Amino acid sequence: MRKNRSTGPAKRTDLTRRKIIKGAGAASAATVLGAPLILVPPRAQAATELNMIAWYGHGEPDMVKEFEETHNVKIKAKYYAGGDNMLALISQSPPGTYDLILSDGEFVQLLNEAGYIEEMNPNEYHMDDLYDEYTNFPGHWKNDKLFSVIVRFGYLGVSFNTTVISHEEAMDYNILWDKKLTGKVGHFDWHLPNLGCLSLRDGNDKPSPFDINDGQWKKLQETTLSLKPQVGGYFDYGGTFASLKNGEINAMCGIGDWITGVVQKDGAPVDSVVPKQGGIQWTESYSIGKGSKKQDLAKEFVRYITSGAGQVRSIQMAAYPGMSPYKSGWKAINEANPAEAKRQRMTFDGPNCIDDLREGRIHFRGVPKQQSLEDWNDFWSEYKNA
Repeated sequence: MRKNRSTGPAKRTDLTRRKIIKGAGAASAATVLGAPLILVPPRAQAATELNMIAWYGHGEPDMVKEFEETHNVKIKAKYYAGGDNMLALISQSPPGTYDLILSDGEFVQLLNEAGYIEEMNPNEYHMDDLYDEYTNFPGHWKNDKLFSVIVRFGYLGVSFNTTVISHEEAMDYNILWDKKLTGKVGHFDWHLPNLGCLSLRDGNDKPSPFDINDGQWKKLQETTLSLKPQVGGYFDYGGTFASLKNGEINAMCGIGDWITGVVQKDGAPVDSVVPKQGGIQWTESYSIGKGSKKQDLAKEFVRYITSGAGQVRSIQMAAYPGMSPYKSGWKAINEANPAEAKRQRMTFDGPNCIDDLREGRIHFRGVPKQQSLEDWNDFWSEYKNA
């Protein structure tokens, strides 16, 4: 997605409320200052600011306007692209800069280890409304203590132009090496989703495409480098949308409906599938930033966005759609927009999106277990420059 670069530590601004002078005190002040007394109607209390760091879209009006109006708050969002970028931005900011941290599920543990997030009380959130598969999400808990609350998820596999590639062809990652796609394979420029899906192509599904030994890691690098002649570009958030929409790229590995679900609305002939070798789940969750002075309001926002009403907004987020892990979210979207509920397979009759996870076709995206995050990042840079 977007490649945000920090220009230095964020400056904290102390918000002060205007003092309204009225009555006799105001008259005395006016007299002392030698200025005429001007009577004005009472002013509404200035909105409180709530600072968020998140993927693009989470701080936009379609997501936060209702909450802002209800609580007289203004949400200020700093956007990032990729967990590595998010960690770098937070590390360069003083404690308390961010009240809310929206992160990928696999980075919560790293945020916790770095001391960037507060412990959360599970009794303050809608934990009993979660589907069973998400009640104890990996990395969100440590020593039975909660540090992040899941908001939404989606699946990654192969996204493709339906006029060039059939659904049947897209169901095998090996389509990416097909001659008809030479120069037409693209990458969203982040190593984890790409290497994770290519790891599944290599058969690394047990225990995880991110938990591979040295031999499997060497093979994955060879597999990835062999794809280089097919690649037409590496794209940020906007470039990923545009390249699929205008036909510059006809296939991408490691992305999914979060991209094509938006491009389809513009009439582009694109779709996404989870290939037969399996797919990866991306997961987004909210944590409370360490040192936040507005924790009560931040908690209120997390409760709102994980409620039925908030989940309807999250599922249909204008920037990119996502699926709900909450039962009330499924009920609410089926009432508000049954067509979208059906499109994202959040339905109560017949197969649904969580069945893919239950059947073992989906693996939670993680950070490397037997290599370092830097190892994977360094190789990705090498691959791009090869």
